[in-house]
Amino acid sequence: MFFSYPQDFKERELTPGIILRLVWGERVMLSYVTFQPNRILPAHSHSNEQTGIVIEGELRLTIGDETRLCKKGDAFTIPGNVEHSAACGDKPTIVIDTFSPPREDYM
Repeated sequence: MFFSYPQDFKERELTPGIILRLVWGERVMLSYVTFQPNRILPAHSHSNEQTGIVIEGELRLTIGDETRLCKKGDAFTIPGNVEHSAACGDKPTIVIDTFSPPREDYM
């Protein structure tokens, strides 16, 4: 299947108020992430490399020992097996993430 439409995306709730909509191929996964206001994604790590870009809102992102406030248009890269966490403020936030290889635990 070469095309996917929003109604085809697999939906997964990471924690209350953080929703992923997922599509993937053989070597890459795309995740459209919606954070409701004042949500926190606790520190975690995975073997997959992750890149992302903030589409709307703001996200306080910690990667390893470094924390930055990422705003609309800001991008980030998280190497595999590096602990990271995220928190959004009082506005809804949308992030596009990619994972390589695709996260099997999300499929």
